Formats: sequence, C-alpha cells, structure tokens
Amino acid sequence: MKSILVIDDELPICEWMKDALEYEGYYVEYTQDPLEGLHKLSLTDYAILFLDIQMPDMNGLDLLKKIREKNIDIMVLIITAHGNIENAVAATKLGAFDLIEKPLDREKILVSIRNALEQQKLLKENIELKKTLHGAENIIGESKVIKNILATIERVAKTESRVLITGENGTGKELVAKAIHRLSNRADKPMIEVNCAAIPSELIESELFGHERGSFTGAVKQRIGKFELADEGTLFLDEIGDMSLHAQSKVLRAIEEEVIERVGGSEQIKINVRILAATNKNLQQAIEEKSFREDLFHRLNVLPIHVPPLRERREDIPLLIEHFTDDICKKNKFPIKKFSSEAILKLQSMHWKGNVRELRNIVERIVIMISSDEIKEEDLTDLLPQTKTEVEDIINLSNSFQEFKEKAERSFILKQLEANNWNISKTAEILGIQRSHLYNKMKKYEIDKE
Repeated sequence: MKSILVIDDELPICEWMKDALEYEGYYVEYTQDPLEGLHKLSLTDYAILFLDIQMPDMNGLDLLKKIREKNIDIMVLIITAHGNIENAVAATKLGAFDLIEKPLDREKILVSIRNALEQQKLLKENIELKKTLHGAENIIGESKVIKNILATIERVAKTESRVLITGENGTGKELVAKAIHRLSNRADKPMIEVNCAAIPSELIESELFGHERGSFTGAVKQRIGKFELADEGTLFLDEIGDMSLHAQSKVLRAIEEEVIERVGGSEQIKINVRILAATNKNLQQAIEEKSFREDLFHRLNVLPIHVPPLRERREDIPLLIEHFTDDICKKNKFPIKKFSSEAILKLQSMHWKGNVRELRNIVERIVIMISSDEIKEEDLTDLLPQTKTEVEDIINLSNSFQEFKEKAERSFILKQLEANNWNISKTAEILGIQRSHLYNKMKKYEIDKE
C-alpha cells in the first residue's frame, strides 16, 4: 500500500483528501503544520507528498527547499489556490512533479498520483540499470584520435563555452556530450536532452520553450519547456541540423539574451543554461543551402569536437568488441565469451557504415546466436550484414564530387600504407609522388599510425 502525506493548513481539505484517497486504497496521513510535516517526512518513507503553497506559518516553497536540502526522496505534488506562473516555475525548479489548482478535482488528483508513481518507478529502474551497466556510457578506445577527444573533453568540460559535436550517426556524439556534462561544474544539475529530428517542426518550439494554457489547439495546460528545465544545468540539442529556421531564430535569441518566452506568453524568463549541440549534417553546406542560420552556427561552434567514423579508428574495434561482449553476457547472464583473433580481424575489415552502434548490434546478435564460449571466424558467415563495396559506400557518404574524390584518395593512400607496413619511402614510390607530397596528403587527411 502506497503512503501519502498531505500538508495543508485547511483541515477540510486534509480530511477530504484522506477520505478520497483511502477509498482508492492508499494510506494517507495529514498535518496542518509544515514543520510537523517535515518531521514526519524524516521518519516515514512516503511515496507522495501533497503540499500547499500558501500557509500562514511557512510558505510551501520554503518547505520544499528544506525537503530538498535534507535529500528526502519523494514525489511532490503542489496544491494551491494561487496557481500562477511564478509558483509553477519555482516549484518545478525545486523538483515538484506537478501543480494542482484548487478547487481540487478527485479524478485529476488520481491521474497525478498515477503519473507520479510511474515516474518514480522509471527513475528507480534507471538508477538500477546504470548500476548494472556500470561504465556503459564510457568512451571506449585507445586510438590517437580517441585520446585526443578525451583530452579535449577534459579541457572544455570545466568551461561555460558552447560545444558543437559533429560526426556520422552511431559514432558516439551523445556519449561525448554526457562526458562533458559529467566533468563540468554543472554535473550536479540536470542534463536535458532534445532530439530535434524526432520532434515535428510545429511542436519543437513548445518542446524547447514551453507553452501557456490555451496558446494553441491541444494546449490544455501550461507546459514548462526544456530550456527552463535545464536552468543552471546543461541543454543537449541533438541533431540540431534538423531544426526549422523559425525555431533556430528563437534558439539564437535565447543564447544571445539568456531569456525565453513560452509559446502564447509574453513574460520574459531569465535562463542560465550551457548548450551542447550535435549534428550528423554538414552545417556549412546547410548554410549555403539556406537551411541553417550562419549566425547560430557561429554561436554554437565555439568549441568544435569531431567524432570520427569507426572505419577511421579500426584499432579500437577489438576493445569495443570485448567491452560489448562482456556487457551483453552479464546482462543476459551468459558465461563470458571471447572472439578469436581471426573473428576480430574479420570484424575489423568491415566498413561499419552504422559505426559503433552497428558494431554493438552485430556483436549482440553473434553473442546470442553462437552458443560456444569462443566465437570463430566461420561462426560469423551467416550473421554479418551483406555490405556494399567500399566505393559504393564512399559514393553514398559523399555530398559532392570533390568530397568523393577526397574520401577515395584518403582510402587509397591508407590501404597502400597498410600494405607496405607504413614504409613512407616505399609507399611514395609506388604512388609515384615525392615523400614530402605524401606527408602533406597524410596531414591533410589526418592519416596516422598508432
């Protein structure tokens, strides 16, 4: 039976809520004294707290601050006859789950309780999942490029500067953003994520800035946007290249002025947010095509971090395979399995258009489908995807003829270097160019031997 505490200075409301909620199977206690309520919270593990804002001895928001200072883990539902914007924002920032206006409606209260309990369950499951998958969000790799990215993360994390993370789908841009937040001075505040590509253009503004009740069809209640929820923390705008131009202009204003307005509202709300953004698109090309604002690009691109595709850091593939295998075996309670050196070489030779995400999916498929403790090259035959030729992949990944030529040249030079055991003189001779010319090409295409 879930326990509920009601703190409200009006005795009739306390008694009505006790009768109504106990009829629904909840155990309910109440008090009209905020300090007595705080004492009860320190002694009893309640699931839900209904807290009035306007009380004579102590403001409900002040009591909520004390609850948070004591790290009391409870879902708080604010009840008030003064349900204005200020109270809603202040209560949300202090961690309140919902705001319910008087006169109280029984059905609305029951819906709020169910939603709060569901949210509480999800939060606990998320905590347990993170404990089970300890280290699952680490950036795995020993290649020079990954070491450089990790060093860059350490340098930029403690700053307040905006970071633009670029790279193909599946390379781990979100992991970079999470690592920056985790090492930042805002680590104890929330990191709020928005996938700009997953939200319809007509709803993106409401998602980012919130909306007022009645501001558009379907806006039946006030909504707090992601910018406000991320106040004093970090806002991660994933796939920013897919955001509409109109929403881009509002994001630019929020960055420049550090204020926002909810959709349908006129109040200017001050915000303190660090923005991290990520994209798989070529934003310079998008600027030329008039689909991305150049001024916003320069605002976001203060500290750029490029995450390379997996095919450009093949030396990390054995470490990733081992990490994913151990993770999958533990999660499914399998005996720990190993890939043979031949099987690893086979996986290293693949192009991995879907990058680290695709590699993990394939490793999971193999680990589940192969019952033996050692996975050999011949076990992979029917479990690997049918891949296109490298030339076809380069064509598909190129946005212009010039980009295709550069990708093809890089691939050809890299293969020749590997075939000649990275002997620069011999490779230059085979290519028919000067050693200095080859060195310049290697520098241009960031070709390095670990």
